[in-house]
Amino acid sequence: MARKRLGDLLQEKQHITADALKAAIDEQSTKYSLLGELLLERGLVSKDDLVASLEEVTRFHYVDPRLAAVERAVLERIPHSAATKYCVIPLVYEGTRIITVMAEPQNLRALDELRFLSGSEIVPRLGFRGEINEAIQRCYGEIEEPDKGVEERLPFIQQVDVSDIQFFTASSSERNKAAMAEFEAELRNEKTPAVRLVSAILSAAATKRASDIHIEPQALGTVVRVRVDGVLRELTHIPNVMQTSVVSRIKILSDMDIAERRVPQDGRFLVRMGDRNLDLRVSTLPTHYGEKVVMRLLDPAATSVKFTDLGFSEEISKALTAILSMPQGMVLVTGPTGSGKSTTLYAALNFLRSPNINIITVEDPVEYKIDEINQVQVHPKAGLTFSNCLRSILRQDPNVIMVGEIRDLETAEIALRASQTGHLVLSSLHTNDAVAALTRLLDLGIPPFLIASSLTAVVAQRLVRTLCSCRNEVPATNDYAQRLLAGGIVDLESKMYLPFGCPRCDGTGYKGRVGIYEMLIIDEQVRNSVRAGIRDDEVRDLARSGGMRMMREDALEKVRAGITTLDEVMRVVAFEQSPTIRCLRCGKGLVPNFRFCPYCGAGAPHVATGSRLAEDGRAPGEGGVAG
Repeated sequence: MARKRLGDLLQEKQHITADALKAAIDEQSTKYSLLGELLLERGLVSKDDLVASLEEVTRFHYVDPRLAAVERAVLERIPHSAATKYCVIPLVYEGTRIITVMAEPQNLRALDELRFLSGSEIVPRLGFRGEINEAIQRCYGEIEEPDKGVEERLPFIQQVDVSDIQFFTASSSERNKAAMAEFEAELRNEKTPAVRLVSAILSAAATKRASDIHIEPQALGTVVRVRVDGVLRELTHIPNVMQTSVVSRIKILSDMDIAERRVPQDGRFLVRMGDRNLDLRVSTLPTHYGEKVVMRLLDPAATSVKFTDLGFSEEISKALTAILSMPQGMVLVTGPTGSGKSTTLYAALNFLRSPNINIITVEDPVEYKIDEINQVQVHPKAGLTFSNCLRSILRQDPNVIMVGEIRDLETAEIALRASQTGHLVLSSLHTNDAVAALTRLLDLGIPPFLIASSLTAVVAQRLVRTLCSCRNEVPATNDYAQRLLAGGIVDLESKMYLPFGCPRCDGTGYKGRVGIYEMLIIDEQVRNSVRAGIRDDEVRDLARSGGMRMMREDALEKVRAGITTLDEVMRVVAFEQSPTIRCLRCGKGLVPNFRFCPYCGAGAPHVATGSRLAEDGRAPGEGGVAG
């Protein structure tokens, strides 16, 4: 199969319009320039989109040489003149081979020449000409200067300001407090590259609003990646010689045993950067090339949010607020790991918080500290499990109980019974959607009558990236309109929004995340269905007939409003492949065998599948009721 060309792939992925691509190709023909670099220079595509397409077309991995670790011995194998001529920067040895970054890694003549000059096999990586030239100027300029040490050969340290960073221990150990003081003293004196590097990594991650930092040892060095808006991005590289010292510094901060490298360890420490306070949960894992470290960055300010700030529609926000105002009942928040369940639960606690009520939580671990709330962390080794905690909490005269996660039958049963005895219970489950939470409770062994009489509502959610303010507004395509119609969005706009990329969003086109939700309210109809043991699909149809908006409908509404993109929604939410039955008058999704549309009152025959709408080319509302 022939490989696709870069322009065709970008156009196929809707990263560029046909007219813009043609103009760029015409301009390229008048000058010596690579198409990808020309598109990036003109701001026609974002860097992330271009890199992904280039990697697919060329099948070479992209590396930013400005942030990569460069070994001095490798620089001496390829002359400065050859590096400039072929726009190549050598990085490190891999056995007897040399890893390089090239603007044209598929140039066989250049590869042969470099192989002859160095006497080694060349393994090319993809890079941009401007970035490579900048690295050449810096790295080859240092060869003729005195050795400045490891720290000055790591440009990442110089690029990040760590002047306002402060560290605090989360441990009561005097040994750890002394180690923390020593760490800060070394940072201020700027003597230890490892200390400066750890501080720079933390500062850069906090600036990018990252949720996690991954420090991953590999054969060629250690890669540092950060998770920003749910997506991992490469931050920098650490030379092999510094890997152990960097990990040891992090373990010292986290009050871990630096001598123990064979078993996983957990710890935490606190950081203040300017006016921001961050709580870092640290986990280490032994791997083939050394210890992998993951740090979760928790911002206490994340708890002081309203439901509308999280992306709840006004309709769901009002319904959830009303349910939380009830004196008893149970609300479940469901979704996969990293979908924002904890943030939603904390937002609910923030709404309920009052001097007049007693709120107790049991969590594993306690992620955020909230004033006026009693928070308990489970300790299974000491016998303090979720179920044991719940039994004790019920003797503490609580009004509201929050259980971090329901994992077993015993915890689920105690929580459900607590909601029947005058308590408001909040908790989370791992399920794909709101209705699946009912099946999950049944699978745990909870009797249907207990679920029906105790559960009040289930909120299912995901997180999608939001478009940066640099977004592009373009005319809506037919494919875009049909996909919105298939998802139940009938108020179509004549425009659509696409990511562009700017310094504010690191060239990704996305900045921040927002939740997409569906809320199942356990009304009398659903309650009777649960008691009767009706299947998920039938319960879902009943809920939809009662006005429940599906998660994909909420997501597509945010696409229509220009908050996110269709590609981003498709990445996160699974769409049904079967044709949707819709009313021809109002376009709303219907349950099979309905004789009347519950939204507009149209009588049968009044429905058409999404495929029929596509074939007719007629938008909902045109032609009235089919007859």
